Amino acid sequence: MNENEREYGPQPIIDLMNEHDLKAHDLVAASTEQITHKMVSRACKGRKLSRRVQLKLVHALNTATEENYTLKDCFTY
Repeated sequence: MNENEREYGPQPIIDLMNEHDLKAHDLVAASTEQITHKMVSRACKGRKLSRRVQLKLVHALNTATEENYTLKDCFTY
């Protein structure tokens, strides 16, 4: 896999976080699962993440915002 296949550009999750005035730490603190600031940073930048990590981040976002976002709302790949 070459480097370009792992980069997808800024993802919608960053817009959702900004809309709710959330930082990476807010997602880490809201999560009941093991997520790190680095995972959140990679998600926002568009680095390819496993489906499991994507789901953890979506669950943390839903917990922090009390909304019901899906993978399609947060990621374009």
